[in-house]
Amino acid sequence: MALVLLLNLLAAAPSLHERFHADAGKEGHQCAVTLFAHGLVDAPAVDVAAIIPVSPVEFSPLTSATVPHPLVATLPPGRGPPAALLPS
Repeated sequence: MALVLLLNLLAAAPSLHERFHADAGKEGHQCAVTLFAHGLVDAPAVDVAAIIPVSPVEFSPLTSATVPHPLVATLPPGRGPPAALLPS
C-alpha cells in the first residue's frame, strides 16, 4: 500500500519525481512512476472460491390463518370496513 501511495505522490508532483532521477521530465522517459500515472500497471487475476455456508435451520413456508372477528361478520362478503372505522 505504501508503494502505491508513493507512486501516486510522485506521479502527482513532477518536481518531486525529478528529484529521484534527472531525466524524469524528458519525452521518452519510462519508469514505474510514469507507467503508473498512465495506467499501464498490470494486476494479477485471482480466482476466489465463494464458500456458501449451509444453514442449519430450516424455514417452513408461511401459512395464513383466519381469525374471526365480530366486525367482520357484519360486513357484506368481499368488502372492507368503512373508512371511518379504520384507525388513523
